[in-house]
Amino acid sequence: MSKARITLNGENPKDLDSVVSQIKELATTLGMKFKGPVRLPKRKLEISCRRTPCGDGSDTYEHWEKRIHKRLVDVEGDEKLIRQMLRIKVPSTVYVKISLN
Repeated sequence: MSKARITLNGENPKDLDSVVSQIKELATTLGMKFKGPVRLPKRKLEISCRRTPCGDGSDTYEHWEKRIHKRLVDVEGDEKLIRQMLRIKVPSTVYVKISLN
């Protein structure tokens, strides 16, 4: 039995949850052991910049923020079954990292 740790990153938590539910559904139908999803702390990327590039006028700033959500899933099963996990349709906004143990 081999183990796979699947890490999912993305901006939209609904997309992440839909991919996790697909993985969970496939794992239960194939009879694999499934642990998760573990919600990891989200990461905030903040940028504040001045509105006027020339420097004239009052000091007004714009604030931009991007949040990155993470999920962690552990799956245990045969290598053939884990390869079937790679066939899941993933939206373009979700990044998947699979590490085998």
